[in-house]
Amino acid sequence: MHWYLVHTKPRQEQRALENLERQGYPCFLPRVPVERLRQGRRVLESVALFPRYLFIQLRCDGHGPSWAPIRSTLGVTRLVAFGHQPARVPEGIVTQLQRQVAELGAVPQPLFQPGQPVRITHGPFAGLEAIYQMPDGEERAIVLLTLLQRECRIAVPLVQLRA
Repeated sequence: MHWYLVHTKPRQEQRALENLERQGYPCFLPRVPVERLRQGRRVLESVALFPRYLFIQLRCDGHGPSWAPIRSTLGVTRLVAFGHQPARVPEGIVTQLQRQVAELGAVPQPLFQPGQPVRITHGPFAGLEAIYQMPDGEERAIVLLTLLQRECRIAVPLVQLRA
């Protein structure tokens, strides 16, 4: 059995995964937890590490499930190929990805990193650049802003910050 790559329709990686697994294909969709802003609140979401792609394990000796139904599976665009030959992914790469995804699954990627430059989009400081320092509760953050040649720490709602 070898690993191959499936190209999915936009934002339908999970749908393709479920439909392929239902047909008996072993698949792997690397997902990582990420903090996002939804309606002004910080939420934790699981997003595809490689948007529009997932890995599928297939036999090339003619045994096991047929390759033909893959293209017509809901959520799938095509099997990635070079010419007419499906692109095989080395086993070591998939194994390493599985290991790294398992490690990342425990620690979500934060919305902003300390020291990251951010831009304030609304409010009295709109348009100014600042340096993200740390979260201040669920809906605010502390940023370092230079005003009148002096650095000031201010609390800003998360919805007013952009990377």
